[in-house]
Amino acid sequence: MQKLIQHFRNKDFRCLWLAQIISQFGDRINQMALIGLITTRTPGSALELAKILSFTIIPVFLVGPIAGVYVDRWDRRVTLLVCDILRGLLVLTIPFVFLSGDSLIPIYAVVFLVFCLSRFYIPAKMSIIPDLVSEKDLVAVNSLSSVTGMVAFVLGCALGGFLVETIGSRGGFVVDAITFFISGALVICIRPSICLPFDRLQFIHAGREIFTVFRKSVLEEIKEGISYLKDHREIRFIINVLFILFSAAGAIYVVIIVFIQQSFKSVTADLGLLAVFLGLGLFVGALLYGKGGEKISHFKTMFFCLTVGGVMLILFSLAVRQTQNLAVAGVLSFLIGLITGPIIIAANTLVHQVSHNDMRGKVFSGLEVVTHFAFLLAMFVSSVLAERIERFWILVGIGVIFSVVGLVGLRKRRSSI
Repeated sequence: MQKLIQHFRNKDFRCLWLAQIISQFGDRINQMALIGLITTRTPGSALELAKILSFTIIPVFLVGPIAGVYVDRWDRRVTLLVCDILRGLLVLTIPFVFLSGDSLIPIYAVVFLVFCLSRFYIPAKMSIIPDLVSEKDLVAVNSLSSVTGMVAFVLGCALGGFLVETIGSRGGFVVDAITFFISGALVICIRPSICLPFDRLQFIHAGREIFTVFRKSVLEEIKEGISYLKDHREIRFIINVLFILFSAAGAIYVVIIVFIQQSFKSVTADLGLLAVFLGLGLFVGALLYGKGGEKISHFKTMFFCLTVGGVMLILFSLAVRQTQNLAVAGVLSFLIGLITGPIIIAANTLVHQVSHNDMRGKVFSGLEVVTHFAFLLAMFVSSVLAERIERFWILVGIGVIFSVVGLVGLRKRRSSI
């Protein structure tokens, strides 16, 4: 407790921590506002929901690989401040400029730009922490940031869902913009005072470095990564499992949103509440696995969780369809989070164990690309199917696939990877 209090006495870290919480809270409100907007424009359309949400994911592929180069060249405080201000201004164009129009294309463009800026904001936020605290406090500070980030996610889903349900998408976007401006104001309070230098030669040099990084890392080192994967069956196995997991998550994502909306006859309120239960389940599952997970084979953990998680998804779909009881749905959402939470932890631990030190960055970068691609592809496929097949059966089908993959894996009786 004393260490926790000591961290909060650090004014610079306290400002960054508050900015992070408020920004993450705003992200959830933004997500709920987008869902509310699409529901108002095209009720019950999983495909239209998939379209707009895809623009929050695509920047991972286009901007993510180069953002780190600029973040390392710029003043990180300036990067955080500019990202917050620009994101706030961009979000404000939705309710005051584009929302009254008939086309969603300008809103797609704004969402894309906002999340492109987020690809700069995230590494800048993570990179500035060692500048604000001592090295011996890094573990504690990162743990604190992670835990409070989960709290912000839970509160953002709950309050964001209620807020958008009450004041509509227009009000949700305004509140989201305000959170960006508040976050920026807190960043200004981080010492030393922010100035906005611009070095043209440094900017040109950074551009050349990006080209070098792209040529070497993306074009040349990808060959090295492929060769590494060919020679390491364990890594290929982990990638396959995560591809299945994130494909299922993507397939569920938009379909279950529309399924919940139609079952409970609400836009975002009940959706936000169920997201809270899911988030709490993920949090508790991660804590429990973190305490005793090393005693269990990570291989068995992943396939057991896939098996039981599939069963829980089927039970959730049946319960919502038959009872429309929010309490029952909340308990089942919590259990889904509790069961599936350890899968990512087990997979990441296996990567740490079986990857060479000089290849881990490539492996984790590859995993991010694979998982986001799987999520995006499956989200579009399931949204198209949802136009022709009842959403309940899509969810049940995904649950069955989950369970079958888990059972087949468990039958191999492999004790470890």
